[in-house]
Amino acid sequence: MPPRKFLAVLAALLLGAATLVAAPLQAQAAPNFKAPFPCGQRWTYSHHSGEVRRALDFIRSDGGTTGGTPVLASAGGTAYRFSQPSGAGNYIAIEHGGGWKTYYFHLSAYSVANGQVVSQGQQIGVTGTTGASTGPHIHYEQLLNGVGQNIVINGSGLAYPGSYGSYHLTSDNGCGGPGKPFMTWGSDVAVRTDAKLSAGLVTRLAGPTSVRVLCQKQGDTVTAEGYTNNWWAKLASPAGFMTNIYIDDPNAKLPGVPDC
Repeated sequence: MPPRKFLAVLAALLLGAATLVAAPLQAQAAPNFKAPFPCGQRWTYSHHSGEVRRALDFIRSDGGTTGGTPVLASAGGTAYRFSQPSGAGNYIAIEHGGGWKTYYFHLSAYSVANGQVVSQGQQIGVTGTTGASTGPHIHYEQLLNGVGQNIVINGSGLAYPGSYGSYHLTSDNGCGGPGKPFMTWGSDVAVRTDAKLSAGLVTRLAGPTSVRVLCQKQGDTVTAEGYTNNWWAKLASPAGFMTNIYIDDPNAKLPGVPDC
């Protein structure tokens, strides 16, 4: 084979090999991560020298209570539950594919089963202070192939301040989808198949939960927590009805929500 032709063939082979090597790297593009807390909430964050990898700690800065607030999946994937009483406490790791993983530490409760497939914006736990923690917060990490990465939300990198109050982040996680977003309050709140106390039980909300209300209708009168109300909210997920008493809104009939 003439030298020039040999060199041309060799160059083509090397280019093909480079393409094969580059393809897996391209497949590892990061998901479009969103904040790990509910739509519309404003939190501040900090980093300190004792943090493992490139974690950031989040606490609320909008006047709401940090402890008991839902923790949301910042991207879809498969969630796994863990417990480390001497460190991370109750925590969840979500495998997103392409080598990407996120961690959510110090949960007071889990909201999903071990190995459950979750969607972006789905509640996976409740903010707490379990393990080696000095107060309620979300310890949050993004990892690629086991290596901690600088936190990126909606395609923009976050700063790494040494104390809270320097920077704030307002969430747009879970803002989409049908219905109007609300937070619930209370614990062990029943979600039923209809607006009746005798209707079948769909699930119970362990603590404050981010929900989307599709519509509302009058049903059985419920008396609880010093309130009486016969309006019930129809939820998008979990699919069912709950009394408006436990929707975090001062109105007996929710504003901006149509009748069913």
